[in-house]
Amino acid sequence: MRKFVQRERIYNGNMAKLTPDNGASISIIIPALHEGEGINKLLAHLRALPSEVNPELIVVDGDPEGSSIRAIKHDRIITATSPKGRANQMNHGASLATGDILLFLHADTFLPENAFGLVRACMENGAFVGGAFDLGFLTDRKIFKITEWYVACRTRLTRVPFGDQAIFIRKEYFNRISGFRELPIMEDVELMGRIKKLGHGISILPAKVMTSTRRWEKEGLVRGTLRNWMLQAMYCCGAPPERLARFYRS
Repeated sequence: MRKFVQRERIYNGNMAKLTPDNGASISIIIPALHEGEGINKLLAHLRALPSEVNPELIVVDGDPEGSSIRAIKHDRIITATSPKGRANQMNHGASLATGDILLFLHADTFLPENAFGLVRACMENGAFVGGAFDLGFLTDRKIFKITEWYVACRTRLTRVPFGDQAIFIRKEYFNRISGFRELPIMEDVELMGRIKKLGHGISILPAKVMTSTRRWEKEGLVRGTLRNWMLQAMYCCGAPPERLARFYRS
């Protein structure tokens, strides 16, 4: 049984009862771990995006000390802590969400200007149960354009987007298929692959999310890309996620 140690909604820095916002249709769930330095920039970005109905913002911290959520300076943010691991954190965030649509957003990734309108329009189409965006990088280095092109081609060919592409899904459907499997890695690929196997539609929106290159810059683009390809190949060949997680960390 999962044990979660915090559940709250912040209004102007004060605790309040966890009640749904009237008319909220999109809940953005942000799994965070030691993101205190950048979390406010992301929340300010999300608040500035045009929207007929303000999305619900949920930050789930994988640090038991709550270092990321303690750094939040914005009001009207739902915060929680959960066991570390994106699958754990995103499932817990989904359990707190009141929106009809869940959008899972990495803490270093920014949505396009018209993101909410695009997501709502996509979800009005009964052919799709979920989707994601194209991937862009917050850098002027031209070599990353090759990676963007590769990801766009791969995603359209496989219809299996990754988590850094801001996956969104109908909440009712997400609950019906029991959400993310609590894997140490590849939880996003497993979820999208499961939906694909069920024969349900996944939309790839042509607008780009823009994600940080910090991990790529630290590890090296070539090394990081080759490692990711190797992980994907091993996963497709049936390697257990626990083994992949050890390989990823190494």
